Amino acid sequence: MAEAPEKNLALDIVRITEAAALASARWLGRGDKEAGDNAAVHAMRVSFSTLHIDGTVILGEGEKDNAPMLANGEKVGKGVGLGLDVAVDPVEGTSLLAYGRPNAISVVGVSSRGSMFNPGPSFYMQKLVVSHEARNVIDLDAPIKVNLNSVAKALGKSVQDLVVFVLDKPRHQRLIEKIRAAGARIQLQTDGDVIGALMAVDPHSDVDIMMGTGGTPEGVLSACAIKGMGGQMLARLDPQSYVEKEAINEAGIDLRDVLTVNDMVRGDDCFFAATGISGGDFLRGVRYSARYAVTHSLVLRGKTGTLRYVESYHNMDRLSKFSAVQY
Repeated sequence: MAEAPEKNLALDIVRITEAAALASARWLGRGDKEAGDNAAVHAMRVSFSTLHIDGTVILGEGEKDNAPMLANGEKVGKGVGLGLDVAVDPVEGTSLLAYGRPNAISVVGVSSRGSMFNPGPSFYMQKLVVSHEARNVIDLDAPIKVNLNSVAKALGKSVQDLVVFVLDKPRHQRLIEKIRAAGARIQLQTDGDVIGALMAVDPHSDVDIMMGTGGTPEGVLSACAIKGMGGQMLARLDPQSYVEKEAINEAGIDLRDVLTVNDMVRGDDCFFAATGISGGDFLRGVRYSARYAVTHSLVLRGKTGTLRYVESYHNMDRLSKFSAVQY
């Protein structure tokens, strides 16, 4: 049965990621991770307060990053209207921002209340992310070479033409060796596994697949976008310490379970926005001129799969006269 277009919340939440990006971009390359993150958190809090939603933060700032808190369980919005689960990362890649490196972004994902996977005390998960064309050919437990061959075939490429996004971490030494042995190319980045997942599913990106262990909150947040773009992420909780493993067991979460995007975000009523802070190949960073600050964002609605790239020109003189956000 045909439906009239509904309100696209992604066009509201992109104002939140824009505000966080504008506030934190002033700290680009200044070596202060906490100051940049603090600026983004404050901007997000203020911007959320203007929305007519009844939101609960399921995945926010927290213990792993010793960050200023947009804490799990915190209420956001005016407390009226749609009941939503909310995932935020005011600055994904605080080190990237602090040291002036590319691909720091600000990210928000929302879904209908009760639909977002809550990983509890889990900080890390193993992830395998691919685009729509390869969504049915991957297996988290298959050898690296088998997955690469399957993805290459699905994309109509040779393995040698694939680009694999991997976080440049000591835990990935063997993974990197196996990818190289299979003949695929690798894009190594020090931080930013949300942007790695986005690049793996975005048709404009050179990245074909993301592999490796990254943040659990970032995985669920990425699922909001991957779901709408028709890609797939297979994931399994991958604790990096005994304390984390015991906490997950005590929470009753099975470490053997393989999660899909449909497990992490149930239903299609989800929305996603990301705004570039420090720039890069995927989203351009905040750029300043005499009158304007220019932002570049990705906006997605899960139900329709509509993907928008938004370039916004913010008149900083006018904004500074009334905005509670310190730009």
